[in-house]
Amino acid sequence: MSGERQRFHCEAALVEGRLAERVRVEAVDGVVVELVVGVPPRPDDVVLGTVVPGFANAHSHAFHRELRGCTHADGGDFWQWRHRMYEVANRLTPDSYHVVAERVFTEMRDAGYTAVGEFHYLHHQPGGTPYGGHEMELALVAAATSAGIRLVLLDTCYLSGGVNEPLGAEQQRFGDGDAHRWLDRWHRLRDALSGRGDGLVTLGAAIHSVRAVSRYDLSVIADSLPQNVPLHAHVSEQPAENRACLEAHGLTPVGLLADHGLVSSRFSAVHATHLTTGDIDLLGDAGATIVMCPTTEADLGDGIGPAPELQGAGARLAIGSDQHVVIDPLEELSRLELDQRLRLQRRGVFPPDMLWAAGTAGGYGSLGLSRNPGSPPGLRVGEHWDAVEIDTTSARLRGVDPWQMPLAARACDVRATIVAGRLTRPGR
Repeated sequence: MSGERQRFHCEAALVEGRLAERVRVEAVDGVVVELVVGVPPRPDDVVLGTVVPGFANAHSHAFHRELRGCTHADGGDFWQWRHRMYEVANRLTPDSYHVVAERVFTEMRDAGYTAVGEFHYLHHQPGGTPYGGHEMELALVAAATSAGIRLVLLDTCYLSGGVNEPLGAEQQRFGDGDAHRWLDRWHRLRDALSGRGDGLVTLGAAIHSVRAVSRYDLSVIADSLPQNVPLHAHVSEQPAENRACLEAHGLTPVGLLADHGLVSSRFSAVHATHLTTGDIDLLGDAGATIVMCPTTEADLGDGIGPAPELQGAGARLAIGSDQHVVIDPLEELSRLELDQRLRLQRRGVFPPDMLWAAGTAGGYGSLGLSRNPGSPPGLRVGEHWDAVEIDTTSARLRGVDPWQMPLAARACDVRATIVAGRLTRPGR
């Protein structure tokens, strides 16, 4: 696609922190090279309505989608839900994983997600025997490429079944033995992904949680994982995780990760629901990203994390759909605000610009896809031409201030998504 130029004209667009009218966008090879505000369309422009930057799903487990609508009648808690999740995980083959992931990624794209961070740990065959190559990872790559969504494959280190516990029988396919072998496979995977995915696929890394990686392995990862790679981890999703970590190490999960030099501006803490004030300060001082997954956290009864306190301390916010009980970036953003209203008993916890940023720039920064992760939300020269067209004339949005759409719009209001300059209408 080298040198391919794309030209679009937007009736209105979110540009560098403000809604502007009559915006012309030119892109080359899927990167914005020119933005002009207040001009009419040219004859060869693709004409669009109201356009905003593409939303980033910074935390996804594609296969969890198979549990949607199948667990509510059983009640229970997170740990009982997890047992059902393991059953699904161990039924998947590379072929069936591709089918599930393609369906999920297509649903994401149609909902307005233009990039996804896939937190992936289904590395091996059930029982732990390695595949001949990287079959499960390549199934995800093929699925994302087919769906036309940008993929950051967050290949996950998952070595223990709990703090100082071996992997259980149902977890064997997740593990590589130790961090050295995980890193070796990670580097081989990086080589295998070279040239794949039509330029839409990059490789990141994840530590499943402090339950799943020992102190020694954290040290190995800190010393050997390339510093320019985005690093994610589940953090303090459950109080039981915090208790086990404190008992074993005398530190909270955030404290343990920070003690190994792993909490930095490239680090994303997923969930971060049950934090101490010290944890909040560590994450904020580092400029880390917090990936909130409000619909999943509600579905699993996890609790409501201290998102405004984290942002106030200096951390950035992003969103994810995690187990995909809902795939709708605007629903996640609305819940991000509304859950805090319930928790703090006041309105307007996050102004609209903060919600736009969490859905777009925050997630792209978390996934290593943005050159300006801390900048005001909006289209800008030098960034990916990834965008969403929203139908502001729909029955849902009639009379709504477009600036406040994160609280009113939903995925059904998405008219089109653009990924690297390629425009797709929902259902196509």
